[in-house]
Amino acid sequence: MRDTPWWLAIALSGGLAVALGAFAAHGLQGQLPARLLAAFETGVRYQMWHTLAMLGVLAWRAGQPLRGQQLTLGLWALGIVLFSGSLYALALSGIGRLGMITPLGGVAFIAGWITLAVSALRAQSASGST
Repeated sequence: MRDTPWWLAIALSGGLAVALGAFAAHGLQGQLPARLLAAFETGVRYQMWHTLAMLGVLAWRAGQPLRGQQLTLGLWALGIVLFSGSLYALALSGIGRLGMITPLGGVAFIAGWITLAVSALRAQSASGST
């Protein structure tokens, strides 16, 4: 199965998002200033939403593999690492400069969504549907 690495990465990302969400709710509550806790929780939320979106793309890819789907998955994975990862690091370390990385992850997320749209349009054109 050619997409096994993606399935594994998505499974790990989903599990990690749940674990980090629980850590924020039970381990960080009262330990961090509200703004840093909110940043951490934002990282968890974006990680989980994009993990679920990646699952959808993989399911679509199983029936209709397209080149752009692979790029979408890669961009979203990069977004999780840069966006969510920088928010986790910022919240836990308090180093504000780590926040400069976060927008790069946001750009990767947006680029992934644009790539998904292009893939959908290409799939529609290839099938001749309207």
